[in-house]
Amino acid sequence: MTNTSPAAAGSFDDLRVDGDRLLRRLTELSDIGSITGTTGSSRLAFTDADRQGRDLVVAWMQELGLDITIDGIGNVVGVWTPEAMSPANAALAPVMTGSHIDTVRTGGRYDGNLGVLGGLEVIETLATAGVVPHRPLAVAFFSNEEGARFPPDMMGSLVYVGGLSLEEAHRVEGIDGATVGDELARIGYLGSAPCPGLVPHAFVEVHIEQGPVLEEAGLDIGAVESVQGISWTEITIEGQSNHAGTTPMRLRHDAGFVAAEITSFVRRMVNELGDPQVGTVGMIELHPNLVNVVAASAKLTVDLRNTDNDVLIEAERRLETCLEQLAESEGVEISTRTLARFDPVVFDSGVVDLVELTAKRLGAATLRMPSGAGHDAQMMERVCPTAMIFTPSHRGISHNPAEHTDRHHLELGVNTLLGVMVQLAEI
Repeated sequence: MTNTSPAAAGSFDDLRVDGDRLLRRLTELSDIGSITGTTGSSRLAFTDADRQGRDLVVAWMQELGLDITIDGIGNVVGVWTPEAMSPANAALAPVMTGSHIDTVRTGGRYDGNLGVLGGLEVIETLATAGVVPHRPLAVAFFSNEEGARFPPDMMGSLVYVGGLSLEEAHRVEGIDGATVGDELARIGYLGSAPCPGLVPHAFVEVHIEQGPVLEEAGLDIGAVESVQGISWTEITIEGQSNHAGTTPMRLRHDAGFVAAEITSFVRRMVNELGDPQVGTVGMIELHPNLVNVVAASAKLTVDLRNTDNDVLIEAERRLETCLEQLAESEGVEISTRTLARFDPVVFDSGVVDLVELTAKRLGAATLRMPSGAGHDAQMMERVCPTAMIFTPSHRGISHNPAEHTDRHHLELGVNTLLGVMVQLAEI
């Protein structure tokens, strides 16, 4: 949508969201799956807590009179078509916003939730003001964005755009042995709406940055131009269990040592490749996990990310070579499984421009920037013009109950979303 022009769109200068209502909803949602003694939440995808969160958001959608659909992966889409809108305009593709409401096990209250509840706030603000846009507006929350229980991340939006078949997604087994299809049926969110889903006119997602860049620079809003490529690999090491005191070091096939070597290698490799390459070993399991036993097996995950796909491929190649060398030198068997692999994404330049100009029109200091985290917006870019709005994260902390964004920036982010959606709806 490179011809997007704010000057050609309707005015939003007198429209502002209700910050009290936005914060109240954020608090009510975060209370579901709340982590004792914190403001954080734990709502892993397709758990009972996720179901309760879904029920609450769906109830708010119903109060706003949205036309709600639920598809076979549990994505929920609410479309607002004002009664005063003409039938011809009501049939137009909507401008969509949204995000996710599932969390990691130790999540904060803003990650994902801001994008969904901010969308509801935009619609309620417009409805209260009697504004009738040229085309419908929609809010979605996509299933299993985090991928913390069922890989890959962004599963719901990936299925929504046709990048993963529903059948394949339903068969995915989680960290607790449950499957996606069974859990969707159990919590009552195995819907009937088709996948792939409705193609929007455009998609815009507001999200906390989850990093320190905006706060460090003293800026208010990020106009997100791109998303890093992501490579998740699960590595399984099969060694030999033995006595920790009687087995000479030269005769060991120690899966725990190999896991540690892989962890150290990832850090060294990332440092050699330089910014913006990042790498993380986020999970390690040892068996039998006893103080006086050489580990027989180990399982770990490696998360590699880069905005440059060629460099990301080089990092993957180096990791593969490391595994081959360790298997030979330590006499162990190493196998791998790809949990997620997404190329970097570049967002629509016209929508990015619109985000930047709208935020500036609201008095915000802005930065055009990439996203280091994956988001549902990167999947939506496959089917429609897309961009993101970032708000600052205090100290860059996220995926942590200490996650925090000041009220001023929450409101500014959602008011930017309101202005962008109003303008996109007129195009």
